[in-house]
Amino acid sequence: MSLNDIRNSNKVIGSKQVKKAVIKGLARKVYLALDAEPHIIGPLRELCRQHEVEVEEIEKMEELGDACGIEVGSAAVALIID
Repeated sequence: MSLNDIRNSNKVIGSKQVKKAVIKGLARKVYLALDAEPHIIGPLRELCRQHEVEVEEIEKMEELGDACGIEVGSAAVALIID
């Protein structure tokens, strides 16, 4: 799935919402921005590994925010089960 496909998918945006979605078993794929603070994306990456959720890394928070249709960057986005 490309970044353009994120806009039309059911999703949650932001590290706290992504964490909740992964824990509840609602996340089917997580996107993490590589330029986000390591103390934010590191634990999310580990959580995804524990819950066997696919992770895709994106270079910049700005790219991820744009793909979500928001005007700010985002460290994490999860596509959720429809």
